[in-house]
Amino acid sequence: MKRPMKAFFLVILGIFLGFPVFSMTYYTMVRTSTPEFCASCHEIQFAYNSWKTSTHVNNAQGFVADCMDCHLPAPHDTVNFFYMKTLHGVKDVVAHFTMDAYDNSVQREKAYASFKNYQCLKCHRNLLHIPNKRGAMLAHRTVLYPQPGMEKKCVDCHRDLVHNKTPIYNYKQYQTY
Repeated sequence: MKRPMKAFFLVILGIFLGFPVFSMTYYTMVRTSTPEFCASCHEIQFAYNSWKTSTHVNNAQGFVADCMDCHLPAPHDTVNFFYMKTLHGVKDVVAHFTMDAYDNSVQREKAYASFKNYQCLKCHRNLLHIPNKRGAMLAHRTVLYPQPGMEKKCVDCHRDLVHNKTPIYNYKQYQTY
């Protein structure tokens, strides 16, 4: 076979093999990135149910923050995103088969300890310009621009927004003054 024909054949073969592999990988990542998939583990059912009643789902803006929005890096950081998604998945499967009992409060504290502010700031961007909320703006300024040794996490103040047992849907509504 001549050299150009061999190269052409290898490119075509790469396309026919690479496209289905890429498509299946993408399809798998999309299917395993939904809150319903997370809830398919019975250990996560409490977190899923409490998330559904939180303001991260029910709010006046109509925005929904999924599991991955808070628990994983931003998808545009592709390598870190895939690494952390895989790590979380493996951890959950190992915990499922090795733990005697799943303690939601212990797991919640572990999650809060691992959160980084940038995970919250993916969605909550305009924190220094909240109309009629000067105290909130000043508090956010100390988190966004901390003095050395005075660093804080968003969850230090906002601990009870998600994953609390709530029998009703709490809707956050804006008030006019």
